[in-house]
Amino acid sequence: MEYMVSIALFAISASVTPGPNNIMVMTSGLNFGVRKSLPLLTGICVGFTVMLLVVSLGVGHLFTLFPQLSLIIKVVGTAYLLYLAWLISRSGSVDSSTQKAKPLGFLKGAIFQWVNAKAWVVAIGAISSFTTIGEQYTTQSLAIATTFFLVSFPCVGIWLMFGTFLQQTLKNNNYLIWFNMSMSVLLLLSVFPVIADIRQQLIASWQ
Repeated sequence: MEYMVSIALFAISASVTPGPNNIMVMTSGLNFGVRKSLPLLTGICVGFTVMLLVVSLGVGHLFTLFPQLSLIIKVVGTAYLLYLAWLISRSGSVDSSTQKAKPLGFLKGAIFQWVNAKAWVVAIGAISSFTTIGEQYTTQSLAIATTFFLVSFPCVGIWLMFGTFLQQTLKNNNYLIWFNMSMSVLLLLSVFPVIADIRQQLIASWQ
C-alpha cells in the first residue's frame, strides 16, 4: 500500500507542476475550449504512459551508452517548443483562433512526449526509483505506468479547466492577446535551461 501511495504522490507532483505539457493544455483550453482540447490532453497522457513502458524495457540506458542521443532529443525538443511558442504568440481572439488555427491533436500531444526533456527526466526517474530488478520488475513497471495514466488525466486536466475558465474571463481581445504572449514567453523560459545543457554538451564534445 505504501508503495502505491509513493508512486501516486510522485505522479501527482510530476503531472500537476508547471511544464510544457500543462502550458500547452491551458493555452489550448483558453483558445479552443474543453471539447476541442481533449485530444491533446489524451495524447499527452497516453504518450507519456507509453514512454514509461518503453523506458522500463531498458531504453533509458541508451542515454548512458550514447550520450549524443540525449543531445539530439534536447535539440529537437527545443526546436519544437520554440515552434509552439511561436504558434501561441500568434493567437488572437478566441473567435479568430478557432477560425484561423487548429488545436493540437492526439498525435502531436503523444509524439511531443518523446522530445520533451521534462518527460524523459520524470520517466527515467520513476522507473529508477520505484522498480527493483527481479520477478516483480514487470509488475512494478505496469503499476507505475497505470498510476501515471490515471493520475495525469485529472492533474493535467486541471490546467485545461483553468484555461477554459480564463476563456470566459478574458473576453477583452487585448487581454487575451497579452495572455497568449505571456504563455509564449513562459514556454521560451522553459527552454533556456535545456539550451544551457545543449551548450555545455557541445563545449564538452569539442574539448
